[in-house]
Amino acid sequence: MFNKILIANRGEIACRVAATCRRLGVKSVAVYSDADANAKHVAACDEAVHIGEASAQQSYLRIERIIAAARATGAQAIHPGYGFLSENEDFARACEAAGIVFIGPPVEAIAAMGSKAAAKALMHAAAVPLVPGYHGDDQDAALLQREADAMGYPVLLKASAGGGGKGMRVVERSEDFAAALASCKREAASSFGNDRVLIEKYLTRPRHVEVQVFADKLGGAVYLFDRDCSVQRRHQKVLEEAPAPGLNDDVRRAMGEAAVAAARAVQYVGAGTVEFIMTGADFYFMEMNTRLQVEHPVTEMITGLDLVEWQLRVAAGEPLPLEQAQLQVSGHALEARIYAENPARGFLPSTGTLKHLRMPQGVEFRLGDAGQRASVRIDSGVREGDTITPFYDPMIAKLIVHGATRADALARMRRALEECEIVGPHTNVEFLHRLVTSEPFVHADLDTGLIERHHDALFAAQNKPLREALALACAALIGREGGVAASASPWQSLAHWRLNSGFKQTFAWRDVESDAALSVAFSQDGAAQTLDCTGREEAYTWWRGAQAPEYGATIGDTHVTGRVFIDGDVFHVFCLGTAIAFEWQNLLAHAADAEHGEGRLTAPMPGKVIAVLVEPGTVVEKGTPLIVMEAMKMEHTIGAPAAGKVTEVLYGVGDQVADGAQLLMLEAG
Repeated sequence: MFNKILIANRGEIACRVAATCRRLGVKSVAVYSDADANAKHVAACDEAVHIGEASAQQSYLRIERIIAAARATGAQAIHPGYGFLSENEDFARACEAAGIVFIGPPVEAIAAMGSKAAAKALMHAAAVPLVPGYHGDDQDAALLQREADAMGYPVLLKASAGGGGKGMRVVERSEDFAAALASCKREAASSFGNDRVLIEKYLTRPRHVEVQVFADKLGGAVYLFDRDCSVQRRHQKVLEEAPAPGLNDDVRRAMGEAAVAAARAVQYVGAGTVEFIMTGADFYFMEMNTRLQVEHPVTEMITGLDLVEWQLRVAAGEPLPLEQAQLQVSGHALEARIYAENPARGFLPSTGTLKHLRMPQGVEFRLGDAGQRASVRIDSGVREGDTITPFYDPMIAKLIVHGATRADALARMRRALEECEIVGPHTNVEFLHRLVTSEPFVHADLDTGLIERHHDALFAAQNKPLREALALACAALIGREGGVAASASPWQSLAHWRLNSGFKQTFAWRDVESDAALSVAFSQDGAAQTLDCTGREEAYTWWRGAQAPEYGATIGDTHVTGRVFIDGDVFHVFCLGTAIAFEWQNLLAHAADAEHGEGRLTAPMPGKVIAVLVEPGTVVEKGTPLIVMEAMKMEHTIGAPAAGKVTEVLYGVGDQVADGAQLLMLEAG
């Protein structure tokens, strides 16, 4: 086993690898950029080395700086995590040249599987089933168009060197192909430095099922069962579970054996994931990820194994800890990826400071030699007070649960999501809760189009407990302004005490989500308190909990407890499994900002302008593409909200723009 390793990554995966190193007594070295100087992963490791500026291109993707950091600290091996350089053959080759062990597969295996087209050819030779498609070297646009037309629509364009949903487009019609191809190639070149694409027949209502494989340097190879990763947005996974529901033993075994055959075909070593696309009981090879996957915790939860420990042992030359016959599945596990993003705005990433972060009662990674499992596990690379920046993936945490059955795991996941409290950037927590309680997911009616197919139900307006939440918000406001509970002596605080008369005050609130105005009347006459937030006065009592910011309230016959985080005049109430934010309209409040008036088009998120498709004087129709932005390696096209004429373009190609920045002026007409 190694004495010291360097972790060439950041965020939750760096923290995750460091946890196993601590348990095994292996020293760990972190690397960090300017933006990550105070990051959680830096504190999680024994040493840390600064490697560059905030952008990944100037830090986490600088091979020479990472190799230099490993040499300077005496690290014997480098763990690449996932993303960044984890599947970069040049990086693996540089480690080998420097005499440092790359904790991953051989360079040849990365090269073979790094090109989707080459991988398809290898799998064809190994008799692994493939989806019909074009994987050729000729990238002439006209040829690609002809291949797609001959294949029949819809087709899927995929970056040959890609992953993570980047450089991927579904094309429904022949006339849309050219524009989709150009966009796909731009995004592929930006993300992977390679604009080559392949084309596949787009299967309708497919499932995305993958198999975890492991191989050692001595010829041993096993599969650690399967995971369903069908629930996706923008071709990126949102929910994962293991084992994949609904597979019979024969299909599960055949898929596992095909995955091992795929690994053996490239003489694979270490952890890898073979991804399949399924329709019914038929499965087809999609790609192989030559690294540890984001969703590896669900496999750990059902097997009781530490996959990072397996990686370290295999990389050190040890045999696989277990043989196939010794591997078993226990229970069911689910993983939800909690992102800083706004589902209501097309899942656009959100940035900002995590002003309040409270996750459900669980544990960070813990799998000991005895295979201990926690029913709730949190893998996170951020802490309260950290900032989600536009430089990296906006993941806040992975929430993983384990249960004896899928129903048990679902119940735990629902409760755990209800206990998440996050204030700052927008998050997908509420959307995740809707997903795991939706009928198709509960009944395992899974496919990669689930979110789009059930869009209306998943994004429908929800009935929230406004009355109860307002009672708690008023309790927090009264407490902040010096009020007292009904049981307290009025002499302890004179804020609401009046000589020979009662006290009455009207609180004006704004529901932050719906922008609706709300009015609540609070009255106190001696020890008697009443609250009117529904058009009738009801008896009202409130109290502070044992620990801030806990509050309780009784309004009429309703008893409610919850937590209220106050951010200026915005009161974030967490109660009854939901989160509601109210803005108190105090005397200094002013009319809502009317900045986004008619004719203005603003940036939906921080990013860089990569294409300006119009110029002043251009007449456009509703939906006409105007500007293309890139943020977090994804392209976002901004279209005209209505027909009109462009009067001014305020940014050019290459310009960085802030969230909400005005991009151009459009004269309606």
